[in-house]
Amino acid sequence: MKQQQNTRKGCTGFRKMSRRDALQAGVFGAMGLSLGDMLRLEAAGSDAFTQASGTKKEAKALSVIQLHLPGGFQQQEAFDPKPEAPVEIRGSFGVTKTKTGDVLSDNFPETAKIADKVTILRSLVGRVPDHGLATYHLFTGYPKTAVIDYPQMASIVSHELGKRGELPPYVAIPNKHSFSGGTGFISSAFGPFELGSDPGARGYQVRDFSIPNNVTTDRFQRRLSAREIIEQRLREQQVDPNTLETMDDFYKQAQTLLTSSQAQAAFKLDEESEATFQLYGRDVVGLKGPDNRYHPKGLAERLIVARRLVESGVRFVTVNYGSWDCHVDVQKNTLDQMPALDHAIAGLVSDLDQRGMLDSTIFWVTSEFGRTPKVNRDGGRDHHARCYSNLIAGGGFTRGQFYGSSDATGAEPGRDALLLEDLLFTIYHQLGIDANKELLAFGTRPIEIIKDGKLVEGLLS
Repeated sequence: MKQQQNTRKGCTGFRKMSRRDALQAGVFGAMGLSLGDMLRLEAAGSDAFTQASGTKKEAKALSVIQLHLPGGFQQQEAFDPKPEAPVEIRGSFGVTKTKTGDVLSDNFPETAKIADKVTILRSLVGRVPDHGLATYHLFTGYPKTAVIDYPQMASIVSHELGKRGELPPYVAIPNKHSFSGGTGFISSAFGPFELGSDPGARGYQVRDFSIPNNVTTDRFQRRLSAREIIEQRLREQQVDPNTLETMDDFYKQAQTLLTSSQAQAAFKLDEESEATFQLYGRDVVGLKGPDNRYHPKGLAERLIVARRLVESGVRFVTVNYGSWDCHVDVQKNTLDQMPALDHAIAGLVSDLDQRGMLDSTIFWVTSEFGRTPKVNRDGGRDHHARCYSNLIAGGGFTRGQFYGSSDATGAEPGRDALLLEDLLFTIYHQLGIDANKELLAFGTRPIEIIKDGKLVEGLLS
Protein backbone atom coordinates (compact mmCIF):
# COMPACT_ATOMS: atom_id res chain seq x y z
CA MET A 1 0.00 0.00 0.00
CA LYS A 2 1.31 3.40 -0.89
CA GLN A 3 2.13 5.43 2.18
CA GLN A 4 0.82 8.93 2.62
CA GLN A 5 3.42 11.62 2.26
CA ASN A 6 4.29 13.35 5.52
CA THR A 7 4.48 17.11 5.51
CA ARG A 8 4.29 19.86 8.08
CA LYS A 9 0.76 20.55 6.90
CA GLY A 10 -0.41 17.05 7.73
CA CYS A 11 -1.32 13.90 5.87
CA THR A 12 -3.06 13.90 2.51
CA GLY A 13 -6.48 13.00 3.91
CA PHE A 14 -6.40 15.95 6.27
CA ARG A 15 -5.00 18.50 3.79
CA LYS A 16 -7.50 17.72 1.06
CA MET A 17 -10.69 18.05 3.07
CA SER A 18 -13.16 20.37 1.37
CA ARG A 19 -16.02 22.31 2.92
CA ARG A 20 -19.40 20.79 2.15
CA ASP A 21 -22.14 23.17 1.25
CA ALA A 22 -24.64 23.32 4.09
CA LEU A 23 -28.04 24.94 4.12
CA GLN A 24 -27.73 28.06 6.22
CA ALA A 25 -30.19 29.06 8.91
CA GLY A 26 -29.73 32.59 7.65
CA VAL A 27 -30.56 34.87 4.78
CA PHE A 28 -31.03 33.75 1.20
CA GLY A 29 -30.62 36.78 -1.03
CA ALA A 30 -32.06 39.20 1.54
CA MET A 31 -35.11 36.99 2.14
CA GLY A 32 -35.40 35.82 -1.46
CA LEU A 33 -35.35 32.03 -2.02
CA SER A 34 -35.50 30.34 -5.39
CA LEU A 35 -37.59 27.29 -6.21
CA GLY A 36 -34.32 25.39 -6.63
CA ASP A 37 -33.39 26.23 -3.05
CA MET A 38 -36.75 24.97 -1.86
CA LEU A 39 -36.41 21.71 -3.80
CA ARG A 40 -32.94 21.16 -2.35
CA LEU A 41 -34.37 21.66 1.12
CA GLU A 42 -37.11 19.19 0.33
CA ALA A 43 -34.56 16.62 -0.81
CA ALA A 44 -32.13 17.19 2.07
CA GLY A 45 -34.53 17.85 4.90
CA SER A 46 -36.28 14.56 5.59
CA ASP A 47 -37.94 14.81 8.97
CA ALA A 48 -37.41 12.57 11.96
CA PHE A 49 -40.25 11.95 14.33
CA THR A 50 -39.72 11.21 18.00
CA GLN A 51 -40.82 7.83 19.28
CA ALA A 52 -42.89 7.63 22.43
CA SER A 53 -39.92 6.12 24.25
CA GLY A 54 -37.43 8.26 26.09
CA THR A 55 -37.40 9.45 29.67
CA LYS A 56 -37.73 13.14 30.52
CA LYS A 57 -34.62 14.16 32.43
CA GLU A 58 -33.76 17.20 34.48
CA ALA A 59 -31.23 19.35 32.66
CA LYS A 60 -28.07 20.20 34.58
CA ALA A 61 -26.69 22.25 31.69
CA LEU A 62 -28.30 24.65 29.23
CA SER A 63 -25.56 24.99 26.59
CA VAL A 64 -22.41 23.43 25.16
CA ILE A 65 -19.29 25.11 23.77
CA GLN A 66 -17.27 22.54 21.83
CA LEU A 67 -13.75 23.66 20.98
CA HIS A 68 -12.56 21.26 18.29
CA LEU A 69 -8.87 20.82 17.46
CA PRO A 70 -8.90 19.23 13.99
CA GLY A 71 -6.16 16.94 12.78
CA GLY A 72 -5.46 14.86 15.89
CA PHE A 73 -4.22 16.68 18.99
CA GLN A 74 -0.92 15.58 20.57
CA GLN A 75 -1.91 14.59 24.11
CA GLN A 76 1.70 13.89 25.16
CA GLU A 77 2.59 17.57 24.72
CA ALA A 78 -0.62 18.66 26.42
CA PHE A 79 -2.94 16.83 28.83
CA ASP A 80 -1.10 13.51 29.27
CA PRO A 81 2.67 14.00 29.45
CA LYS A 82 4.90 11.01 30.20
CA PRO A 83 7.83 12.52 32.13
CA GLU A 84 9.20 9.11 33.22
CA ALA A 85 9.17 7.60 29.73
CA PRO A 86 12.15 7.50 27.34
CA VAL A 87 12.76 10.69 25.38
CA GLU A 88 11.38 9.22 22.14
CA ILE A 89 8.04 8.88 23.95
CA ARG A 90 7.95 11.83 26.34
CA GLY A 91 9.19 14.29 23.71
CA SER A 92 11.05 17.53 24.33
CA PHE A 93 8.83 19.23 26.92
CA GLY A 94 8.61 19.07 30.69
CA VAL A 95 5.62 19.25 33.04
CA THR A 96 3.87 21.78 35.21
CA LYS A 97 2.02 20.96 38.43
CA THR A 98 -1.66 21.70 38.83
CA LYS A 99 -3.61 22.77 41.90
CA THR A 100 -4.80 19.18 42.24
CA GLY A 101 -1.26 17.81 42.49
CA ASP A 102 -1.37 16.23 39.03
CA VAL A 103 0.72 17.41 36.09
CA LEU A 104 0.13 18.80 32.63
CA SER A 105 2.71 19.50 29.96
CA ASP A 106 4.59 22.71 30.61
CA ASN A 107 2.90 24.03 27.48
CA PHE A 108 -0.20 24.54 29.67
CA PRO A 109 0.78 26.74 32.62
CA GLU A 110 -2.45 28.78 32.50
CA THR A 111 -4.68 25.73 32.29
CA ALA A 112 -2.77 24.23 35.22
CA LYS A 113 -3.90 27.20 37.32
CA ILE A 114 -7.58 26.41 36.71
CA ALA A 115 -7.28 22.59 36.73
CA ASP A 116 -9.43 22.53 39.87
CA LYS A 117 -12.36 23.72 37.71
CA VAL A 118 -12.09 21.15 34.89
CA THR A 119 -11.87 17.41 34.26
CA ILE A 120 -9.06 16.01 32.12
CA LEU A 121 -10.10 12.84 30.29
CA ARG A 122 -7.00 10.69 29.73
CA SER A 123 -8.49 7.35 28.65
CA LEU A 124 -10.76 8.13 25.72
CA VAL A 125 -11.10 5.28 23.24
CA GLY A 126 -11.87 5.86 19.55
CA ARG A 127 -12.37 3.42 16.71
CA VAL A 128 -10.34 4.34 13.66
CA PRO A 129 -7.32 6.64 13.07
CA ASP A 130 -8.75 8.24 9.93
CA HIS A 131 -9.53 11.97 9.95
CA GLY A 132 -12.86 11.85 8.15
CA LEU A 133 -14.24 8.71 9.79
CA ALA A 134 -13.08 9.66 13.28
CA THR A 135 -14.45 13.20 13.03
CA TYR A 136 -17.82 11.90 11.88
CA HIS A 137 -17.84 9.43 14.79
CA LEU A 138 -16.99 12.19 17.27
CA PHE A 139 -19.70 14.58 16.09
CA THR A 140 -22.48 12.01 15.59
CA GLY A 141 -21.71 9.16 17.97
CA TYR A 142 -21.94 6.67 15.10
CA PRO A 143 -19.41 5.19 12.66
CA LYS A 144 -19.95 6.43 9.14
CA THR A 145 -21.87 4.01 6.89
CA ALA A 146 -23.16 4.02 3.33
CA VAL A 147 -26.67 3.18 4.52
CA ILE A 148 -27.66 5.89 7.03
CA ASP A 149 -26.41 9.42 7.49
CA TYR A 150 -26.60 10.25 11.20
CA PRO A 151 -27.18 13.74 12.59
CA GLN A 152 -24.56 15.73 14.47
CA MET A 153 -24.88 15.96 18.23
CA ALA A 154 -25.51 19.70 17.99
CA SER A 155 -28.35 19.08 15.53
CA ILE A 156 -29.89 16.51 17.86
CA VAL A 157 -29.71 19.05 20.71
CA SER A 158 -31.37 21.61 18.45
CA HIS A 159 -34.06 19.08 17.49
CA GLU A 160 -34.77 17.94 21.04
CA LEU A 161 -34.51 21.22 22.95
CA GLY A 162 -35.33 23.91 20.38
CA LYS A 163 -34.51 27.60 20.62
CA ARG A 164 -33.82 29.39 23.89
CA GLY A 165 -34.45 32.94 22.76
CA GLU A 166 -34.13 34.75 19.44
CA LEU A 167 -30.90 33.15 18.27
CA PRO A 168 -30.49 29.86 16.39
CA PRO A 169 -29.94 26.92 18.75
CA TYR A 170 -26.80 25.76 16.90
CA VAL A 171 -24.00 28.10 15.75
CA ALA A 172 -20.66 27.16 14.14
CA ILE A 173 -17.62 29.46 14.46
CA PRO A 174 -16.43 30.27 11.88
CA ASN A 175 -17.97 27.31 9.99
CA LYS A 176 -18.87 23.73 10.71
CA HIS A 177 -16.14 21.14 10.23
CA SER A 178 -16.32 19.59 6.79
CA PHE A 179 -15.90 16.00 8.05
CA SER A 180 -18.44 16.31 10.87
CA GLY A 181 -21.53 15.30 8.92
CA GLY A 182 -24.76 17.25 8.70
CA THR A 183 -28.29 16.92 9.98
CA GLY A 184 -28.52 13.36 8.71
CA PHE A 185 -32.03 11.96 8.72
CA ILE A 186 -33.53 14.91 10.62
CA SER A 187 -34.65 18.16 9.03
CA SER A 188 -32.15 20.64 7.63
CA ALA A 189 -33.77 23.21 9.91
CA PHE A 190 -31.63 21.79 12.73
CA GLY A 191 -28.34 22.52 10.99
CA PRO A 192 -25.85 25.18 12.11
CA PHE A 193 -25.89 28.89 11.56
CA GLU A 194 -22.36 29.37 10.22
CA LEU A 195 -20.74 32.76 10.74
CA GLY A 196 -18.77 32.55 7.51
CA SER A 197 -16.28 34.94 9.09
CA ASP A 198 -13.59 34.60 11.74
CA PRO A 199 -14.11 36.80 14.82
CA GLY A 200 -10.33 36.93 15.20
CA ALA A 201 -9.71 38.29 11.71
CA ARG A 202 -9.70 41.86 10.47
CA GLY A 203 -12.99 43.01 9.05
CA TYR A 204 -14.95 40.38 10.97
CA GLN A 205 -18.57 40.56 9.90
CA VAL A 206 -21.11 37.79 10.07
CA ARG A 207 -22.08 36.69 6.58
CA ASP A 208 -25.54 37.72 5.33
CA PHE A 209 -26.13 39.57 8.57
CA SER A 210 -27.51 42.84 7.28
CA ILE A 211 -29.97 44.01 4.68
CA PRO A 212 -28.06 44.96 1.50
CA ASN A 213 -27.53 48.69 1.03
CA ASN A 214 -29.64 48.74 -2.11
CA VAL A 215 -32.66 47.27 -0.29
CA THR A 216 -34.73 49.87 1.56
CA THR A 217 -36.93 49.04 4.54
CA ASP A 218 -40.06 49.41 2.39
CA ARG A 219 -38.62 47.11 -0.25
CA PHE A 220 -37.67 44.61 2.43
CA GLN A 221 -41.25 44.58 3.77
CA ARG A 222 -42.64 44.16 0.24
CA ARG A 223 -40.44 41.10 -0.19
CA LEU A 224 -41.80 39.64 3.03
CA SER A 225 -45.36 40.21 1.83
CA ALA A 226 -44.58 38.63 -1.55
CA ARG A 227 -43.09 35.59 0.15
CA GLU A 228 -46.25 35.14 2.25
CA ILE A 229 -48.40 35.23 -0.90
CA ILE A 230 -46.21 32.62 -2.62
CA GLU A 231 -46.23 30.39 0.44
CA GLN A 232 -50.03 30.56 0.64
CA ARG A 233 -50.33 29.49 -3.00
CA LEU A 234 -47.93 26.60 -2.40
CA ARG A 235 -50.09 25.46 0.51
CA GLU A 236 -53.17 25.60 -1.70
CA GLN A 237 -51.34 23.36 -4.19
CA GLN A 238 -50.74 20.84 -1.38
CA VAL A 239 -46.96 21.13 -1.35
CA ASP A 240 -45.43 18.97 1.39
CA PRO A 241 -46.36 20.81 4.64
CA ASN A 242 -43.16 19.63 6.36
CA THR A 243 -41.08 21.36 3.69
CA LEU A 244 -43.10 24.56 4.03
CA GLU A 245 -42.73 24.52 7.82
CA THR A 246 -38.98 24.12 7.44
CA MET A 247 -38.86 27.01 4.99
CA ASP A 248 -40.99 29.15 7.27
CA ASP A 249 -38.61 28.50 10.14
CA PHE A 250 -35.64 29.56 7.99
CA TYR A 251 -37.42 32.77 7.02
CA LYS A 252 -38.46 33.67 10.55
CA GLN A 253 -34.96 33.00 11.85
CA ALA A 254 -33.42 35.08 9.09
CA GLN A 255 -35.84 37.94 9.71
CA THR A 256 -35.01 37.90 13.43
CA LEU A 257 -31.28 38.05 12.76
CA LEU A 258 -31.75 40.91 10.32
CA THR A 259 -34.00 43.05 12.46
CA SER A 260 -33.20 42.31 16.12
CA SER A 261 -30.48 44.50 17.62
CA GLN A 262 -30.29 42.18 20.62
CA ALA A 263 -29.68 39.13 18.44
CA GLN A 264 -27.05 40.91 16.39
CA ALA A 265 -25.27 42.22 19.50
CA ALA A 266 -24.53 38.65 20.63
CA PHE A 267 -22.16 38.19 17.70
CA LYS A 268 -20.24 41.42 18.27
CA LEU A 269 -17.13 42.17 20.31
CA ASP A 270 -17.58 45.94 20.74
CA GLU A 271 -18.84 45.72 24.31
CA GLU A 272 -16.02 43.52 25.60
CA SER A 273 -13.39 45.09 27.84
CA GLU A 274 -9.65 45.07 27.27
CA ALA A 275 -9.31 43.01 30.44
CA THR A 276 -11.49 40.27 28.93
CA PHE A 277 -9.41 40.14 25.75
CA GLN A 278 -6.27 39.82 27.85
CA LEU A 279 -7.88 37.11 29.99
CA TYR A 280 -8.50 35.01 26.88
CA GLY A 281 -4.98 35.68 25.53
CA ARG A 282 -5.83 37.79 22.50
CA ASP A 283 -2.22 38.93 22.04
CA VAL A 284 -0.60 35.55 22.67
CA VAL A 285 1.32 34.34 19.63
CA GLY A 286 3.30 31.30 18.59
CA LEU A 287 6.16 31.14 16.13
CA LYS A 288 6.87 33.63 13.37
CA GLY A 289 4.87 33.15 10.21
CA PRO A 290 6.18 32.92 6.64
CA ASP A 291 6.42 36.72 6.58
CA ASN A 292 8.80 36.57 9.56
CA ARG A 293 6.20 38.20 11.84
CA TYR A 294 4.29 37.02 14.88
CA HIS A 295 0.54 36.75 14.37
CA PRO A 296 -2.25 36.48 16.98
CA LYS A 297 -4.21 33.28 16.49
CA GLY A 298 -7.76 34.62 16.80
CA LEU A 299 -8.91 31.90 19.20
CA ALA A 300 -9.56 34.39 22.00
CA GLU A 301 -12.11 36.28 19.91
CA ARG A 302 -13.80 33.07 18.75
CA LEU A 303 -14.29 31.87 22.31
CA ILE A 304 -15.49 35.27 23.51
CA VAL A 305 -18.16 35.24 20.80
CA ALA A 306 -19.04 31.67 21.82
CA ARG A 307 -19.51 32.80 25.41
CA ARG A 308 -21.65 35.75 24.27
CA LEU A 309 -23.81 33.38 22.22
CA VAL A 310 -24.53 30.91 25.04
CA GLU A 311 -25.13 33.90 27.31
CA SER A 312 -27.82 34.96 24.81
CA GLY A 313 -29.46 31.54 24.64
CA VAL A 314 -27.66 29.49 21.98
CA ARG A 315 -27.78 25.79 22.86
CA PHE A 316 -24.66 24.52 21.10
CA VAL A 317 -21.64 26.38 19.73
CA THR A 318 -18.81 24.66 17.85
CA VAL A 319 -15.46 26.43 17.48
CA ASN A 320 -12.63 25.16 15.29
CA TYR A 321 -9.01 26.05 16.01
CA GLY A 322 -5.69 25.09 14.51
CA SER A 323 -4.28 22.27 12.40
CA TRP A 324 -2.84 19.50 14.55
CA ASP A 325 -1.87 16.81 12.03
CA CYS A 326 1.78 16.83 13.10
CA HIS A 327 3.43 13.92 11.27
CA VAL A 328 6.52 16.11 11.01
CA ASP A 329 8.09 18.27 13.75
CA VAL A 330 5.61 17.96 16.60
CA GLN A 331 7.73 20.41 18.61
CA LYS A 332 7.21 23.20 16.07
CA ASN A 333 3.50 22.46 15.81
CA THR A 334 3.23 22.61 19.59
CA LEU A 335 5.20 25.83 20.08
CA ASP A 336 3.20 27.58 17.37
CA GLN A 337 -0.36 26.71 18.42
CA MET A 338 -0.46 25.75 22.09
CA PRO A 339 0.30 29.07 23.81
CA ALA A 340 -2.89 30.64 22.46
CA LEU A 341 -4.84 27.45 23.21
CA ASP A 342 -3.60 27.35 26.80
CA HIS A 343 -4.58 30.97 27.49
CA ALA A 344 -7.95 30.66 25.76
CA ILE A 345 -8.97 27.52 27.66
CA ALA A 346 -8.05 29.08 30.99
CA GLY A 347 -9.67 32.38 30.02
CA LEU A 348 -13.01 30.88 29.01
CA VAL A 349 -13.26 28.63 32.07
CA SER A 350 -12.38 31.54 34.39
CA ASP A 351 -14.79 33.88 32.61
CA LEU A 352 -17.69 31.42 32.73
CA ASP A 353 -16.99 30.79 36.41
CA GLN A 354 -16.82 34.51 37.28
CA ARG A 355 -20.11 35.15 35.46
CA GLY A 356 -21.88 32.29 37.23
CA MET A 357 -22.26 30.43 33.91
CA LEU A 358 -19.94 27.46 34.39
CA ASP A 359 -22.54 25.30 36.13
CA SER A 360 -24.98 25.78 33.23
CA THR A 361 -22.46 25.58 30.37
CA ILE A 362 -20.49 22.51 29.27
CA PHE A 363 -17.10 23.43 27.80
CA TRP A 364 -15.65 20.50 25.85
CA VAL A 365 -12.24 20.41 24.13
CA THR A 366 -12.14 17.68 21.48
CA SER A 367 -10.04 16.18 18.72
CA GLU A 368 -10.89 13.25 16.46
CA PHE A 369 -8.04 11.15 17.89
CA GLY A 370 -4.60 11.57 19.45
CA ARG A 371 -1.02 10.92 18.40
CA THR A 372 1.24 7.89 18.62
CA PRO A 373 3.27 7.37 21.79
CA LYS A 374 6.59 7.28 19.94
CA VAL A 375 7.99 10.24 18.00
CA ASN A 376 8.71 9.15 14.42
CA ARG A 377 11.92 9.66 12.44
CA ASP A 378 10.62 13.01 11.14
CA GLY A 379 10.21 14.34 14.67
CA GLY A 380 6.42 14.05 14.46
CA ARG A 381 3.71 11.82 15.81
CA ASP A 382 1.25 9.80 13.72
CA HIS A 383 -2.44 8.98 14.15
CA HIS A 384 -3.51 7.11 17.29
CA ALA A 385 -7.14 6.39 18.25
CA ARG A 386 -6.80 3.68 20.91
CA CYS A 387 -6.17 6.13 23.75
CA TYR A 388 -6.20 9.92 23.79
CA SER A 389 -7.32 12.95 25.80
CA ASN A 390 -10.12 15.51 26.00
CA LEU A 391 -10.96 18.25 28.49
CA ILE A 392 -14.44 18.93 29.83
CA ALA A 393 -15.72 21.48 32.33
CA GLY A 394 -18.96 22.81 33.77
CA GLY A 395 -22.51 21.60 33.36
CA GLY A 396 -22.42 19.30 36.38
CA PHE A 397 -19.18 17.52 35.44
CA THR A 398 -16.73 17.04 38.27
CA ARG A 399 -14.14 19.71 38.99
CA GLY A 400 -10.47 19.00 39.55
CA GLN A 401 -10.55 15.41 38.32
CA PHE A 402 -8.13 13.55 36.07
CA TYR A 403 -10.44 10.81 34.84
CA GLY A 404 -8.87 7.56 33.75
CA SER A 405 -5.27 7.05 32.75
CA SER A 406 -3.23 5.75 29.88
CA ASP A 407 -0.53 3.12 30.31
CA ALA A 408 3.15 3.93 30.78
CA THR A 409 3.66 4.89 27.14
CA GLY A 410 0.18 6.27 26.41
CA ALA A 411 -0.63 3.50 23.95
CA GLU A 412 -3.67 2.00 25.70
CA PRO A 413 -6.00 2.92 28.57
CA GLY A 414 -4.48 1.91 31.87
CA ARG A 415 -7.57 2.64 33.99
CA ASP A 416 -11.23 3.52 33.38
CA ALA A 417 -11.30 3.26 29.60
CA LEU A 418 -13.85 5.79 28.32
CA LEU A 419 -15.72 4.92 25.14
CA LEU A 420 -16.64 7.92 23.02
CA GLU A 421 -20.29 6.81 22.90
CA ASP A 422 -20.42 6.79 26.71
CA LEU A 423 -19.00 10.30 26.91
CA LEU A 424 -21.58 11.60 24.41
CA PHE A 425 -24.34 9.75 26.27
CA THR A 426 -23.28 11.49 29.49
CA ILE A 427 -23.21 14.94 27.86
CA TYR A 428 -26.73 14.35 26.51
CA HIS A 429 -27.81 13.32 30.01
CA GLN A 430 -26.53 16.58 31.48
CA LEU A 431 -28.53 18.49 28.88
CA GLY A 432 -31.69 16.65 29.91
CA ILE A 433 -31.81 14.41 26.84
CA ASP A 434 -32.31 10.66 27.15
CA ALA A 435 -29.84 9.29 24.59
CA ASN A 436 -31.66 5.93 24.64
CA LYS A 437 -34.56 7.72 22.97
CA GLU A 438 -35.35 6.61 19.45
CA LEU A 439 -35.94 8.84 16.46
CA LEU A 440 -37.68 7.56 13.37
CA ALA A 441 -35.52 7.77 10.27
CA PHE A 442 -37.30 7.69 6.93
CA GLY A 443 -40.59 7.67 8.83
CA THR A 444 -40.40 4.02 9.89
CA ARG A 445 -36.96 3.08 11.19
CA PRO A 446 -36.29 3.69 14.90
CA ILE A 447 -32.71 4.73 15.70
CA GLU A 448 -31.34 5.49 19.14
CA ILE A 449 -29.70 8.87 19.65
CA ILE A 450 -26.69 6.94 20.96
CA LYS A 451 -26.61 3.18 20.46
CA ASP A 452 -25.57 1.13 23.49
CA GLY A 453 -24.26 4.17 25.36
CA LYS A 454 -24.19 4.34 29.12
CA LEU A 455 -23.97 7.03 31.76
CA VAL A 456 -20.49 7.53 33.24
CA GLU A 457 -21.41 8.50 36.78
CA GLY A 458 -17.76 8.92 37.74
CA LEU A 459 -17.63 12.05 35.57
CA LEU A 460 -20.50 13.77 37.36
CA SER A 461 -20.49 15.78 40.55
